This record gives sequence, structure tokens and C-alpha cells, in this order.
Amino acid sequence: MSMRQTVKVSRGAAVAVAAALALTLAGCGGGDDKPQEPQKPDTSQDQGGAAQQPAPTANKGSEPLTVIATAQGPSGVVLEINSAVRDHDGYVTVSGQIKNGGSAVFSQIAALRGEEKTASPASVAGATLVDTLGKKRYLVLRDTEGRCACTTGLTFLKSGESVPIFAQFPAPPTTTTEVVFGLPTFATATIKISG
Repeated sequence: MSMRQTVKVSRGAAVAVAAALALTLAGCGGGDDKPQEPQKPDTSQDQGGAAQQPAPTANKGSEPLTVIATAQGPSGVVLEINSAVRDHDGYVTVSGQIKNGGSAVFSQIAALRGEEKTASPASVAGATLVDTLGKKRYLVLRDTEGRCACTTGLTFLKSGESVPIFAQFPAPPTTTTEVVFGLPTFATATIKISG
């Protein structure tokens, strides 16, 4: 085979491969002419659809977050609760911030997970809601692997630092509009549920 024939074969093979790829891609088109809407990420957990919701973020230069309750913690650390929202799926999400107003580093993070030791370390999995009227206590939701529907990955807090947190619970009956929020090592705080 001469050099000229080799080039012709190579070009022919390239054209055949390109044609095969074009046909393959055309076959994946879906068959309708409607534009595809981008898919929204699925944030549901294996716990019946409870969604992992982000904790509140600081308003960069705008008005400060509303504080609906505060709870004093150890060594000058304060929990500020910004919201307790009931959603239509039957969950209540409590959001807030832990602020270190003390002069030393706050290192008692492990206590915030409560009795949970493995699935959600460095979390606020020990949080509870108490419906005093209905005489019922609600724990943070977990997925099938035991991970909490709450803030995880907490680290030490230096003096003056704050970290946003959230925890999601089964919702008490709609007639219950006020609950007591508890977090290990912090005082309890009475909060109103909105939504």
C-alpha cells in the first residue's frame, strides 16, 4: 500500500466514525421538539422527603437577621434563633446562629450532638423541640443511615466568631404554635412557629 492509499483509508475511517457518532447522538435526542427544562437537584433525604435546608447566612451589609429567641450557653457562647418555619410537608426547620461572645475558644462542639456518637459527629443532632401543650418531645430527623437533617461539620469557634445552624423536626400539630427549643449545654428557649 502506498502512502497516498493509507491517507485515503485513514480519512475514510475518520468520516465513518464521525457519521456513526452523529447517528448515535441523534438517537439520544428524546424524540420531541420541546426544550428540556433544567433539572432541579433532589435535596430530599431517605426520611420521607425531609429536605436538607441551608442554615441562614449573614446578610452582607444589609439588615441583621431577626432574632426570635436567645439561649445562653457555656463560656459566653450564645444561641440566637432566627426562625422556626413549618412547611407544607409536615416539618419544622429551626435556623439560627451560635456566637462565641467569650474570650476563649469554644471547643465543646461534641456535646451538641447529644447521645448520637457515630452518624452525625460535629453536628447539632442533640437538638429537641418540646410541645408542652401536647406533652410531646420531637427529635431531629434522621435518614435511613442515621445522619441528621441538621448542621454538621462544626468546628471550634474562636472568640467573636459565629456559625449558622439549622435542625429539622417532625412538625407538631398545627394547633401548636409555640414550642421549647433545646440544645445540649444551652438553656432552653421558647419559640413561635411560623407558617
